[in-house]
This record gives sequence, structure tokens and C-alpha cells, in this order.
Amino acid sequence: MILRNTKIWNQSSLIKRKTGSFFINACKLTQKGFLHIHFEGIDTEAEANKLCKCGLYLPLSFLPPLEGNKFYYHEIEGFKVIDKSYGEVGILKEVINQTVQPLFAIEKEDKEVLIPIADSIIDKLDRENKCLYLTCPEGLIEVYLG
Repeated sequence: MILRNTKIWNQSSLIKRKTGSFFINACKLTQKGFLHIHFEGIDTEAEANKLCKCGLYLPLSFLPPLEGNKFYYHEIEGFKVIDKSYGEVGILKEVINQTVQPLFAIEKEDKEVLIPIADSIIDKLDRENKCLYLTCPEGLIEVYLG
């Protein structure tokens, strides 16, 4: 996908604008697999280096829709989680993606259940009814809920 004249957002204290938006003038994929992006108003290597390792964000509308059991982490928050053996586990509060292994954080009453995300445990994603069906390892849910 070529993103010419596309607005993206940046959050960084390294640049004078602190939080601001930039427009992409051009993109070029190098032979070594690097993507060179020229932003409007960033014309020197020194200015570009200030943007390195900063968070860049595109509008969610740019994400292609996923089908089947594939999902974006943000889209399943609030889904009911149902395990094949245990039954209803609770409501998916968030996906914790700050660890080596991403986790489903599921809330049931005043307890939190953490389940490692793996394709092998995801049986079905029902977007219409906002349900996520899993087959968790035996005993995992009971560790949290008794």
C-alpha cells in the first residue's frame, strides 16, 4: 500500500511539535528491506534522525478488515470469552502485549484471568455476537477462578 499524502500522527518529546501530524510525500523500499519515508517538512537527515524510534500512528480506518479467527487486539476488547471445558470465563478487558507472550486479560467479577494468546487455543471468533471461543489448557482457568 502506498501512502502518499497520508496524514500520520507522532508522539515524541524529541521534536519541537511534541505531538503532531506529518504528511508522507514519498516511500521507497530498499533492496535490504528498509522503508525510507519522506515526510513533508522534514528535509534534512538531522531532522529525520529525531523521528527515529518514535511512535508513529495511522488511523484505524487504514487497517484492512480481518476475517475468520484473525483479529486486531483492540477489536476484541469487551468480547465475552467462553472456554470449551469451563464455559463462560468472563469479559476480555484488554490484551497485554508488553511481554514476550501476549496475554488475554479477562475480568470475571473481581478477579482477573490471564491466558497466553496462541492460535492453537482459539476455536472461533464470533464478531457478530462479540464472543471469543477458546480451548484453554486443562486447569488454567481454575488457577484463577477456583
